[in-house]
Amino acid sequence: MDSVPPSSPSGTITMAKGKKRVKRRSENGLSVSSGSSGTNIVCSASPNSRSIELGLLLSLAILSVFLFGFYESARALPDVPQNIPTLQGTNLNLAKDETTISSNRDLQQQQQKGKNRFANMVPKMRGTKQKVVVPKAKWPISVRDEDGDFETIIHPGDQKTPMSVPKFWSPPIHNDQLMSRETAMKIGSCTEPDKHGNYARGDDCPHHQRTIYLAIASYRDFQCRFTLESAFLRAKYPDRIRVGVVDQIVDGEDPRCNEPIKPCDQNPHQALCMYKDRVDVYEMEAELSIGPVFARHIGHRLYRGEYYATQNDAHITYVQDWDVDIIKQMEATNNEMGVLTTYLTDVQGSISEEGKSLRDTRPIMCNTDYEGGVQGQHLRHGSQPERVPHIVGSPQMEPYWAAGYSFSRGHFVVNVPYDMYMPMIFQGEEMSIGIRGFTIGYDYYAPERSVCFHHYAVGANAKKRNKVKHFWENSNRYAGTGKAAMTRLLGIVHMNPEKDPSTWDHTDEDVYGIGGVRTPERFYEVFGIDVVNKKTEHHLCRFVDSGKMHNQFKKLLRKDGMGVDYGQVTYKFKDPAPNEK
Repeated sequence: MDSVPPSSPSGTITMAKGKKRVKRRSENGLSVSSGSSGTNIVCSASPNSRSIELGLLLSLAILSVFLFGFYESARALPDVPQNIPTLQGTNLNLAKDETTISSNRDLQQQQQKGKNRFANMVPKMRGTKQKVVVPKAKWPISVRDEDGDFETIIHPGDQKTPMSVPKFWSPPIHNDQLMSRETAMKIGSCTEPDKHGNYARGDDCPHHQRTIYLAIASYRDFQCRFTLESAFLRAKYPDRIRVGVVDQIVDGEDPRCNEPIKPCDQNPHQALCMYKDRVDVYEMEAELSIGPVFARHIGHRLYRGEYYATQNDAHITYVQDWDVDIIKQMEATNNEMGVLTTYLTDVQGSISEEGKSLRDTRPIMCNTDYEGGVQGQHLRHGSQPERVPHIVGSPQMEPYWAAGYSFSRGHFVVNVPYDMYMPMIFQGEEMSIGIRGFTIGYDYYAPERSVCFHHYAVGANAKKRNKVKHFWENSNRYAGTGKAAMTRLLGIVHMNPEKDPSTWDHTDEDVYGIGGVRTPERFYEVFGIDVVNKKTEHHLCRFVDSGKMHNQFKKLLRKDGMGVDYGQVTYKFKDPAPNEK
């Protein structure tokens, strides 16, 4: 079975939908069609020579056995992508319609049985200690140069379309226990190696040489390429940045995220001309989109061992020298398990013509409550307070994680990968990542200063942004899948105890599940969440935004900087004003 479609001259890997005959394009640009009929070899012997007949029959029998053995050996070979281009700045379009592949049934059954795709890398059982092997760091790096590091999965929305996707750079390394600092330091490439040729230099890597992976999931968004322009051109050290984009588009209607705004021969100083080799794009047909969770799952597969990992929407603008500022803020936490995350402020009135921030306020994540819907009751973040920070000189602790902006060490992406089996989930992804990360030992902080701003569909931007399509235009195509996905999401983080665990999908839960450092119940207890009655203690922001949480919990940060020791946390939040709205 082909694991990837053929390569076109431009380097974009494509396959025509709905065609049972695969047309391959050779290196000289000619299309070669593979037919369905085989080649017949007919041998006839003279009736007057019995010895010749017997010899021919014996030869044919031996040849048949040989060909059968060869056929079976070929079938046993693993899927290896063919024709993966190594050209710089080209896209990977690896989604394939089921009609292009005749033997996907075994793969689908294998996936439904929950076979762990990391089984050959790190065999893992909950509660047992296994040797953690971290891949060797490299720089520069691109998935386009990885011949053979792709695998075929079945689209989790329609359960029939095979898709060739990059393999994860590494399986989770937390091993259901608190990760040691020594292990954490094995992840994170430096732009320059040490004297022994090692790119993973840990704390010894100078701040300006620490690499950054920027993950963007874009759905038919014309501003995606403008986001990339600001990310590179306003970075102080753009050569240490690598971007992974999952671009969900309609070919011929939507601009590609790595398509320069103007031709490079007209303006070669555009970021998408100068740094095209730093951009990996996984291009996907828009009709295959099932929401941000699956797109960001593929984005996590594009990560390749960078020192830091950041995630943001496809329509933001960065400030000048953002890379230096956010790393400075990150290091100010003295917490290897710290994650800087927040909802972003609107871009209007936020950035000067020189690219400097005009804001001295920032949002902090603390306002969350239950909401209902066809997918069931779940927690959803509301509007977050934005004020001048009460804590000065460091990001401020908060309980919740936000998908719109996240900046962390690279091992956060390795240890808390987006769940592949979450089709049509929008509200809820932040609970999945946030609570799973909490159980693995990560702590969340609101940045002290915003380094980028969001283009919301308000004010002067309303007309342009309201024209952008959304993935839920595919709702009818994938009707009903979101409800089952939400049940799985809530089950993994122990948020629906009323559900029988046997009623939801546990596929690959050792990869996309919780950790062993803290329990979800500990999170709910500390921050006032009643998962049985679906209620929260209100006014949590009075504890968080005021700096009380930060000042109390900072004292419990482990001496080696490997997260807050919640075993020493005795606090249980209660609504300080139950009679107020």
